[in-house]
Amino acid sequence: MPDFSCADYTFPLLSRTQSLQLIRLLDFKFVDIGLFERSASYLPTELMSAPDDFTRGVERDLASTELRPSDLFLQIGTEPAQSSANDPDPKVRARNRQVFKRALELCTAIQCDHLTGLPGVEHGHKGTDLPLAIEETAWRAQVCREAGVVYSIEPHVGSICASVESTQRFLDQVEGLSLTLDYGHFVWAGEESRKVHSLLPFASHIHIRGGSTGRLQTSVADNTIDFEGMMSGLSTQGYAGKLALEYVWIDWQGCNQSDNLSETLLLRDRLQEIAAALNWSR
Repeated sequence: MPDFSCADYTFPLLSRTQSLQLIRLLDFKFVDIGLFERSASYLPTELMSAPDDFTRGVERDLASTELRPSDLFLQIGTEPAQSSANDPDPKVRARNRQVFKRALELCTAIQCDHLTGLPGVEHGHKGTDLPLAIEETAWRAQVCREAGVVYSIEPHVGSICASVESTQRFLDQVEGLSLTLDYGHFVWAGEESRKVHSLLPFASHIHIRGGSTGRLQTSVADNTIDFEGMMSGLSTQGYAGKLALEYVWIDWQGCNQSDNLSETLLLRDRLQEIAAALNWSR
């Protein structure tokens, strides 16, 4: 049976301690930690201002709930275009690298072997947007390799990797890069799950929630993502990463219209049923 994780940012109306306690109460052993500037729980600015205190706080949170971190997800700005990896301002990119180094140090301190970031966005500079995104992602992947941590990008709506084709081209240009793969971002744009399946060999982490064309997040009942095909592909290739339940609650793309608690449990149950039918073994 695969290992399941739950994102701490699935329950943003709870304190960070309450959120982790709830995740453990739901019988998850692993948690995805969102290091987001838009989050009220774990802020990159707080990490930068007091890195030792911040790290000790995260360690206490995990120890008190007996949860193990499966991924640290870094978003430096309050939205993807702010402080993006490929920001055209070299001063912003230099600061991003300092934040990234601190996040990597946090990763190793809490014994988390996976770090996710965003690839960058289109800033309207056709000659530099993609090269800068590739350059910064390659640097991030290299420093992570040196630290024994897997680095992956999450292709997403509005990013420089917003389609299966653009994601594949990006992967081709960054050696050793892996994906935190969320089918919802592609299916939202009208791409069929069977196309997204082609990216499974590059996945080191999976984000999962219901989705459909034009709806980034749906209930399990309204979902059109081919989770059976996804799970079959992962099982066949011997996927050893985590399956992260990642329902979110934010006022964006209608992602504040779900009962995250119920949908997380329903989706985990469905995925466990699929894994059992596949005789998934680790």
